[in-house]
Amino acid sequence: RLQLADGSTALVTTVYDLTMANYGLERGLNDENCATGYDDMKAYTPAWAEKITGVSRAHIIRTAREFADNADKTHGRSMIIVGAGLNHWFHLDMNYRGLINMLVFCGCVGQSGGGWAHYVGQEKLRPQTGWQPLAFALDWQRPARHMNSTSYFYNHSSQWRYETVTAQELLSPMADKSRYSGHLIDFNVRAERMGWLPSAPQLGVNPLRIADEAKKAGMTPVDYTVKSLKEGSIRFAAEQPENGKNHPRNLFIWRSNLLGSSGKGHEYMLKYLLGTENGIQGKDLGKQGGVKPEEVEWRDNGLDGKLDLVVTLDFRLSSTCLYSDIVLPTATWYEKDDMNTSDMHPFIHPLSAAVDPAWESKSDWDIYKGIAKKFSEVCVGHLGKETDVVTLPIQHDSAAEMAQPLDVKDWKKGECDLIPGKTAPHIIPVERDYPATYERFTSIGPLLETIGNGGKGIAWNTQSEMDLLRKLNYT
Repeated sequence: RLQLADGSTALVTTVYDLTMANYGLERGLNDENCATGYDDMKAYTPAWAEKITGVSRAHIIRTAREFADNADKTHGRSMIIVGAGLNHWFHLDMNYRGLINMLVFCGCVGQSGGGWAHYVGQEKLRPQTGWQPLAFALDWQRPARHMNSTSYFYNHSSQWRYETVTAQELLSPMADKSRYSGHLIDFNVRAERMGWLPSAPQLGVNPLRIADEAKKAGMTPVDYTVKSLKEGSIRFAAEQPENGKNHPRNLFIWRSNLLGSSGKGHEYMLKYLLGTENGIQGKDLGKQGGVKPEEVEWRDNGLDGKLDLVVTLDFRLSSTCLYSDIVLPTATWYEKDDMNTSDMHPFIHPLSAAVDPAWESKSDWDIYKGIAKKFSEVCVGHLGKETDVVTLPIQHDSAAEMAQPLDVKDWKKGECDLIPGKTAPHIIPVERDYPATYERFTSIGPLLETIGNGGKGIAWNTQSEMDLLRKLNYT
């Protein structure tokens, strides 16, 4: 406690002390949450970790001591190598903080032969901002519909029906457990409706019909959607994933062995997405008497075979190709002009075609261009100029991140009002012109000139880039 110039006092401590305050170590304060020895069944002790991981406390203690002892004798040459296993599990960021602390405490950071060797899970698209308008047609309409694959496949391959890990097991010992009841998929649904995560499908109704219904009610699409969500006449699709309507029917797989080595939960995908032979051995929550969701409707019999069509683009005959209805052969690396980037270095690698694509194969771009052309023809009479209602999660690196800076309130529980972009996703009408899909695919739209481009919270005018493109292409 220090006395300040004005006579008042202030509490001052070190960063190390603040760190230790969160380690659960007894420091003479008689805190019942703190451990007094390695064998105490308190948070973060070797005994506590043994119960969760199955790794004996003796091995944990030995590894920690050997790591620190080696760092001491070699002046920091102890290294942690991290691969996909840790990277793809709960609380990755907290686990990484633990690794960082180990390395800092042992003096390993910045030492030759020491430190942290990380790989997998952070593949980097270096020219992301320039790539986005091309990848997501942001030159024609915004926003695009995006989805995180973890939530998507956890939901639609019904892996949540077999989930035995509970939120109670993952909580901090200091958390209010009464606020975290239910099943893990409940938290995904809550995150979607509060605007933290995307959803696919987004709503339990056809988003192309909302604007018409809103017009009949004399309301804007946004106001109508807000009113309907609050009343319950429109629900998020994730709340009813197995009602026969709120699941995907078409799946295009591009350069991923999803149904082979890449997908997490292969056996569940075979059963619930494809409806084919599978290797599921466990019992679902209904049969084992597990904790069922509070936010998601439970059905005793899960919905098998949700997909009607699987199309794969690949130049390898992967196991995904064997499960696909249609396989479109793509050109390989040196059969097309392309660019490659990596998280291993900051360079862009231009690839030049050395030979023409073999037999019927085409570049990925030409395949999608062909699909766009045929779609533009066959959609006439079915889809024209339509108003689509899109829910967009609150974006990181944006002012909306601070929408609820002090506490989390759930509009569905009556804790606050439903305010798009603050307590819920943004709700944005987007004009679609389906017969013009091919025309738009093969040209640059007006938004790069009227709005510009940007990423990571930064935006700028791209008029000069558009003028340069015109000169390069003689248009």
